[in-house]
Amino acid sequence: MRFLIFIASILLASSIPALAQVEGSETTNEVDYTGVENPGGPEDDSYINPETLSHRVGYTRRADQASAANTINQLEEDDRLKSPVIRFPGIDQSLEGWYDVKRRLNEDSGVQFGFDYNSLYQYADGAITEDDSAWSGAFRILGSWNLVNKGETNVGTLVFGFESRHNISDRIPPSALAGQVSYIGVTGTLFNDAGGILGNLYYKQQFKNGKGGWLAGRFDPNDFHDVLGYANPWTTFSNVAILLNPSIAFPDWSWGVGAGTWLGEENEGKGRWYIKGAISDANGTITDESFFSDGTEFYKWGEIGWSPTRAEQYFTNVHLMAWHVDEREEKGIDSAHGIAIGANKTWNETWMAWLRLGWSHGAAPIYNETVGIGFGRLIRQWSDVFGLGINWGDPPDDSLKEQWTAEVFYRLQLSQNLQLTPSIQYLKDPALNPENSSVWVASIRMRLNL
Repeated sequence: MRFLIFIASILLASSIPALAQVEGSETTNEVDYTGVENPGGPEDDSYINPETLSHRVGYTRRADQASAANTINQLEEDDRLKSPVIRFPGIDQSLEGWYDVKRRLNEDSGVQFGFDYNSLYQYADGAITEDDSAWSGAFRILGSWNLVNKGETNVGTLVFGFESRHNISDRIPPSALAGQVSYIGVTGTLFNDAGGILGNLYYKQQFKNGKGGWLAGRFDPNDFHDVLGYANPWTTFSNVAILLNPSIAFPDWSWGVGAGTWLGEENEGKGRWYIKGAISDANGTITDESFFSDGTEFYKWGEIGWSPTRAEQYFTNVHLMAWHVDEREEKGIDSAHGIAIGANKTWNETWMAWLRLGWSHGAAPIYNETVGIGFGRLIRQWSDVFGLGINWGDPPDDSLKEQWTAEVFYRLQLSQNLQLTPSIQYLKDPALNPENSSVWVASIRMRLNL
């Protein structure tokens, strides 16, 4: 709470000079809201083409075949001009100097970057300990630098990120709340107390006029495999069973290499096929930047998929993925393997429905069998988001109960740079809880980006 007050004080203080400028001059450097909802006009969010979205700095490039949480894609989303509930012209104008710096760096050097602060508070009923609430925050620095062929299709990019994840108050982090209600999974994905960490640090090179690419370095495999456009733990759902396919033995940030390409030519009405895959260190973690410290034990995956066009890969997509993780001797974890199917369909760039299926063998994943369905709604011209997801899963241990998970959220674009996301999770038959047949988890997430 003290951090939120501190941030609010900074924003209020920064708006004072700009507000004074507004009062003392007839000409001001106003934000151009072209392409978003007319501040004084009627709202019409029935259809919006993503290619017509307005951007404040010019971060219009998106990463091909990567998740919405990928650094390049997150920077693009954050740069879009929003249609917020509340407009603060003074604050917007006071930040124009900051955005001018970002704009010049992008145009002159191909450097794109951003900062964000994220906070997630969760409360669960039916906790088996006194820790029935959790609260943590994460400050992130995200960036990319076009080093080779800047401004061309076959661009080479260095992607990097640094984070500070920490508890707030004396509560446990949301990543640990599931254990307090005997639920197998994570109710607050990525919100932990890992401290300062090195996130992405990889080089990505495109080829075939941007239709293919390879990468090498430290990355999160979840950013690239089994991608469906709705999933982003910073801006949409919080429960990992809704965000990802829990029959996969989730890898963590690690060193590796990967590649992917679109096949054939763009044929209207026939769609496009693609293939991609990667191999990385199976023992990688967010807190360990060492290079294969536990030996050559790998996480491997390959995927084939289809989309109507490259531009629609996040909105309409179907794919089949196969994966395998080696035995990890030092950690005492047996090998595992499985297949995952993912599909989504979007109507009018506004409604999205999705399906996830998964089967696996081995004790490493959360489930050996899983089914997930859900839908989302983009509201007020992509500024607000509503989502509902449901998942069923069967744990590897036959003695444990099958679990059901449901989550509903509404992401509110409160101001141009501030989002609030309340959500409710319903956990049916927590596998490790013999007493409670259901648990409710209430959440509120705040995200501020610059």
